[in-house]
Amino acid sequence: MRKASFPMSYLLHLDSSSIGAASVSRQVADSFRDAWTGEVVHRDLAASPAPHLSAADIAAQRTDPAQHTAEQAAAAAVQDELVEEFLGASAYLFTVPMYNRTMPSVFKAWLDQVIIVGRTIIPSGTAPSAGRPAVLISARGGYGPGTPNHGKDFLVPALESVLGDPAYLGLDVTTLTPELTKAPVVPALAHLIPVHEASLADAHEQARVQAEKISQQLAA
Repeated sequence: MRKASFPMSYLLHLDSSSIGAASVSRQVADSFRDAWTGEVVHRDLAASPAPHLSAADIAAQRTDPAQHTAEQAAAAAVQDELVEEFLGASAYLFTVPMYNRTMPSVFKAWLDQVIIVGRTIIPSGTAPSAGRPAVLISARGGYGPGTPNHGKDFLVPALESVLGDPAYLGLDVTTLTPELTKAPVVPALAHLIPVHEASLADAHEQARVQAEKISQQLAA
């Protein structure tokens, strides 16, 4: 099936790792960005987190704006900014490392703010972002085949569902998972350092490949 085509606007790059430049997910994203040829809007959720969903946020979504309280109006303004930024992008780059077998709370907070029925998800319809390309980079300690925790990855399936399911955001998601990031620092995993190094090198290469591919797709 032919992929949907979207005019080039900008890449929305969202970071969520708490450790800045030391983050493997961010480092792989740098390889993507080095090969990207278009405009970028970058939001560092670790540095400037979206607020966690509150009663005012939910009420603002369900209340006529003319009837908003001051608290609801403030909540709606945050949601509007995040939703408009999300929908204005033609492609997405998400760095979401695994923390305690799930996602950083700042990324979950962002998701909760932008997933709004009638705006970004359309019941019995097509999401406005459906088909847009997205690259998800999720570094983790070792959850792929041949690693100590294989079969216990509850993060990537959840992210691919929320981001890629046609009933939700419907993005065309490509996932890169640099494995065994703890191997260089945990003695018990030292024998897996070559696997880690190969996984990391492949993630950097695939990040560059995806950036070039998506840039060309959007420019066509």
